[in-house]
Amino acid sequence: MDEDKVVQALAALAHPLRLRVFRALVVAGADGATPGLLLESIDVPATSLSFHLKELTGSGLVTQERLGRNLRYRAAFEQMDGLLGYLTENCCAGEPCAVEARSSTCC
Repeated sequence: MDEDKVVQALAALAHPLRLRVFRALVVAGADGATPGLLLESIDVPATSLSFHLKELTGSGLVTQERLGRNLRYRAAFEQMDGLLGYLTENCCAGEPCAVEARSSTCC
């Protein structure tokens, strides 16, 4: 992941509501969620949710799919993993890591 994409992704997550929406989509997994489902789980006006979903989609951290008249949003796990990889790429400057390694697979 290049630096510009990293900055865009971090900027998108640097808002409390967008962070909550993204985390809710991560919890939803591969099935994702409709805006209606997100509204039920996050206390936010519909117009505000739409704006924040647009920001997350623009950052590449969320995908949008139209299913008939409905929209379904999903966390872009590959992008999320790319962001985490970028942030930890040079962890501990080549020394044994002080943090216990975790599986590289998501979920």
